[in-house]
Amino acid sequence: MKISKKDALMWFRFFAQMDEEEPLGPKQTEIVYAVLGQLETAEEKRQKDLLEAIPGLKSLQGRSFYVGDDARFPKGCRGCLLGTGLSAVRRTNKCNLNCPFCYDFGVLDEQMPVGEGLWEIGGGRYRPEDVELLMSMGQKPSGVAYVYLEPFMEIELYPEMIRRFHRHGVYQHMYTNGTLCTKENLDRLAEAGLDELRFNLGATQCAEKVIEAMALAAERIPMVGIETPMTPELYDTFLKKKDKILGTGIAFMNCAELHLNVNNLPNYLGENLYMTRLGYISPVSSREHTLRLMRIAAEEKWPITVHDCSNKTKFARDLNQKAREGGWFGATSWGREFDRIPFEAFLPVLEDDGFPFLTEEELPRGYRPGDIVL
Repeated sequence: MKISKKDALMWFRFFAQMDEEEPLGPKQTEIVYAVLGQLETAEEKRQKDLLEAIPGLKSLQGRSFYVGDDARFPKGCRGCLLGTGLSAVRRTNKCNLNCPFCYDFGVLDEQMPVGEGLWEIGGGRYRPEDVELLMSMGQKPSGVAYVYLEPFMEIELYPEMIRRFHRHGVYQHMYTNGTLCTKENLDRLAEAGLDELRFNLGATQCAEKVIEAMALAAERIPMVGIETPMTPELYDTFLKKKDKILGTGIAFMNCAELHLNVNNLPNYLGENLYMTRLGYISPVSSREHTLRLMRIAAEEKWPITVHDCSNKTKFARDLNQKAREGGWFGATSWGREFDRIPFEAFLPVLEDDGFPFLTEEELPRGYRPGDIVL
């Protein structure tokens, strides 16, 4: 069903006014999927045009795109997309910032602790000494990633765990907003064997202090780069400080496509949104700004690799992980992060005359105004 933009807007206005507890029938659901499909198709065309304008665009076996030196493509991402995937290692349930794009925006104080002296690995709880037991069983992971929330809030706890994985040759990377980095704690991480450190530069909109921390890290840790959700604000600020950032000695920049959940969606209401494969909901501006940045990087021959960490990249990541786990053909855990589609959030893009559908058809009988849709 190639529903028209006019009919899509009419129906989504109707669905937005429905009681949230009222279920949608099969025909109503068909209309919803038709609208979301039209939005995704239109946005994919816009992205395709931007991709075709990037000189020297490279593909990671069809699973992601990037520009720049292959050797500077982050090894953590290679393990995630081509290897056995990444095991998340969680310890710190606190953060010193409150970013609008954070998945835990507004509920940071409600994040449950992992447990005194414990680390969460693969959903289980372990003490550092249990790493030896874990490594004696099963398949060694391609890598582990230290996430959730800001590791540098208690960074003194991390070197012991890093040393244990390092002894087994496991590639390790860590995420940080960079505000608490010092020469001393970076030295300790490097000595412990941390392979890669990723700075969320968008958390502070390219603060000078964080740029300086990136330079310190690049002198000590083998692979240092940026990973941050791409927003219009970051795009503008990054380009203003581009020379200083590129001069830090970092190797890569992962431009993550910002995706929304119930916590951060209110911060982006009013923006044009679309949905990828009925899963992640994102502002259309996010990946489009990534692709514009990649074009500039390629044309100016930046000394870093710039990676398009898009929703499709994350889709491929999930498929790869399921296949590596022995899942059946097509097995995936991909899905949306909302119990019910937030219809009101899609009204701005449906009201935007500058975002046309590619093909439109008249609604068939049974789906028109006045028809009973169950």
